[in-house]
Amino acid sequence: MKTSILAAAAVIAATAAMPAAAQNATGTVTVNGSVADRCQFTLPNDVINAGELSLQGSGSTAGKLDPSKLDGQTRTLQGWCNGTAATMSVEAQRLVNTTFTTTPPAGFDRVVNYTATATANSANATDTSVTDGAGTAVPVGLFTGDVKVTLSGSSSPTSGLLVAGDYSGQVLVTLTPSVTPAP
Repeated sequence: MKTSILAAAAVIAATAAMPAAAQNATGTVTVNGSVADRCQFTLPNDVINAGELSLQGSGSTAGKLDPSKLDGQTRTLQGWCNGTAATMSVEAQRLVNTTFTTTPPAGFDRVVNYTATATANSANATDTSVTDGAGTAVPVGLFTGDVKVTLSGSSSPTSGLLVAGDYSGQVLVTLTPSVTPAP
């Protein structure tokens, strides 16, 4: 028993002589942030100068719309969207004679219609100027780069002679981020 007491005393003495083990403590700082869904054009404008819109010459089509002046015309805008649910829509607005503003007599037209197609991120949005308003929006998701706009299918309402004057129209391409409801 004396030996047991001495052995226990030796263990206690050895334990007391050892330094105490250090205790680690960890605190936490949480860092939060967010990025809003958005789309932006970095090259938002370009121009198609189609020049003389009517056919030249003296045949039966002279003075009527020359579709080659518009069909196949392409311009490239540049933009991006950072949200996975972003969409793109196109609104083709007819070319209208801005100097002759009254209703033309029979056999004449003062309007040129066409179809516009915008391509971005392998998605095509299309609209015709025959009806007002934008065409159906298509998903483009996350993308950055070219938005190629191409015209096709140009025509005048009655295939009549075009009234002399200046014609103006435009294609509106709209990139829309996904809409996240407020919490």
